[in-house]
Amino acid sequence: MQYLVSVIDDRTASATEEEMTAIHGFNDRLRAEGNWVFAGGLAAPDTATVIDNRGEQPLLTDGPFLETKEFLAGFWVIEAPDLDAALALAAEGSKHCNRRVEVRPFL
Repeated sequence: MQYLVSVIDDRTASATEEEMTAIHGFNDRLRAEGNWVFAGGLAAPDTATVIDNRGEQPLLTDGPFLETKEFLAGFWVIEAPDLDAALALAAEGSKHCNRRVEVRPFL
């Protein structure tokens, strides 16, 4: 089963060199153990565009969908046999990136 591990931050481009080294090491381990699907960091929330095409014309709005202090800074998509394994991997990811994370299974 695949899980989305969302990295939560309150600052942009805040990862230190040591954190990036730890993240790269964790990514290498995920690849080696067959848990890696995809991962990436995201640009600052103010670079977002929200699109609402439920009406007659698409409405494009600059900025994030929600105004919050915390935001999605990056993510991993991982493969794990069950939620317990996904949570264990996410806990390691949280430790390596030094940020809180949220885990959600794909439908």
